[in-house]
Amino acid sequence: MSNPPEKILGVLGGMGPAATAEFLRLLVAYAPAERDQEHPKVFVLSNPGVPDRTAAILDGGEQPTPWLKKGLFTLADWGADLLAVPCNTADFFIDHIGEKLPVPLVHIVDATLTEAKKRSPEGSWLVGTSGTRKSGIYQSGAEKLGYPLYVPSAEVQVVIQTAITLVKANRIDEAEGQLRFALGHLRNRRDLPIVAACTEVPLAYIAGALPPEKMTSSLEALALSCLRELYGPKPPL
Repeated sequence: MSNPPEKILGVLGGMGPAATAEFLRLLVAYAPAERDQEHPKVFVLSNPGVPDRTAAILDGGEQPTPWLKKGLFTLADWGADLLAVPCNTADFFIDHIGEKLPVPLVHIVDATLTEAKKRSPEGSWLVGTSGTRKSGIYQSGAEKLGYPLYVPSAEVQVVIQTAITLVKANRIDEAEGQLRFALGHLRNRRDLPIVAACTEVPLAYIAGALPPEKMTSSLEALALSCLRELYGPKPPL
């Protein structure tokens, strides 16, 4: 039996809604809890109205930074002691807020790359939005860790982005087909696992019953990292 964490987790979600729901499910699934009262207290602010992060990076669309900042500060005002955002592309903009945040943030990119290095030290493919790819947040993070991270060709990236867009449209079956096609091309070049550097990617991957050992999920990595921060190192994570 575990004591409930003293810290409250604040989750800024809605980017997209299905990924946020899966993140919350993983928090429950991996928590070292045997009854309701042992789970962490979580405040969720799900705001799908945050401007598109990839469009802002690629096309100069509306900047999401003010929306992200307001959401994170609202969660802190509600009483959150720790923050998490289950969206990888958002981290590019959150990095510009950084030290101004009133409470610590569990960084999804750091959590995912750390997990990928443990699971596949020989390297992985980067599979995320075109915005995340262009931002370089994963490439620079991998370089700091000394971790081999391989970037798909521009042609394959188009297919990956299509799969992500289909997940957001709740067309999971079509998304799974597009993702399977893209991963086939990647593994023909280099047979390595993927880093699912978009929180929609694991949803399509799981729907396709693809091999779990061939993916490091950013959703799972973020959930595990949050639980370690909340419970300490003792949970069997």
